[in-house]
Amino acid sequence: MELASPQQTAVTAEPAAALRLCVLASGSSGNCTVVFNDATAIMIDAGLSARETARRLDAVGLSLDRISGILISHEHGDHIAGLRVLHQKHGIPCYANHGTAEAIARNQALSGVDIHLFSTGFAFEVGGFSIEPFSVPHDAYEPVGFVISTPASRIGVVTDMGVATGVIRSRLAECRVIVVEANHDEGMLMDAERPWALKQRIRGRQGHLSNQAAAQLIGDVAGPHLKRVYLAHLSEDCNRAHLAEREVRTHLDKRGWSHVEVAMTYPDRISDVWG
Repeated sequence: MELASPQQTAVTAEPAAALRLCVLASGSSGNCTVVFNDATAIMIDAGLSARETARRLDAVGLSLDRISGILISHEHGDHIAGLRVLHQKHGIPCYANHGTAEAIARNQALSGVDIHLFSTGFAFEVGGFSIEPFSVPHDAYEPVGFVISTPASRIGVVTDMGVATGVIRSRLAECRVIVVEANHDEGMLMDAERPWALKQRIRGRQGHLSNQAAAQLIGDVAGPHLKRVYLAHLSEDCNRAHLAEREVRTHLDKRGWSHVEVAMTYPDRISDVWG
């Protein structure tokens, strides 16, 4: 493993256009987001098989050989299931912080995956994009969210978080597009036939964000700059798309940000493409 730095990972070509984004998959069965422009593309997480990743990229007009790197938010299986094949067979570089890299190294199913290390809180470059990793509270070794930017655009991606911290709010400020977890409806979670300990873990500081908490976060970081928010990682058992969308839409409208589009993400198909 080696330490990633702007000098090591930067590509000399200048960014060709404003950033575009598509959430290829989101949910407990797999998570993957692609951010791209005319020159290059990067993925956040690799929770789909390599074959399915390629199929969904094709629907966006991309291919695996366009991917300059995979940013890994944390080591849970729904975020790294396709990592080994994407790295070893297709030669895509992988980037993670020290805690996540150590967790991956202990996973025998991921043996042979070489990780370029970055430090949480310090920006680096991949494919001409500036990457800002920031800490998020979740039950993993060193989970992070990412802000990806060029001089033309700024996009924030943060899922799998128990609470929206001040760090998260500050990093998402001024983004034109954000991907934010809206995991569960609080009432549905409490009524679900799940063990009490699991419910408490989900609701805890290192668990997952509810629709209500997501709406509060989005309202706090919204402004004239924010154009679209994607709601991600919806629970199949404890949430419904219309509930999450309504909660966020209502909150945005009350705060005076009715111009912000609310888009959904899905486990079994790609989202609408931004840009």
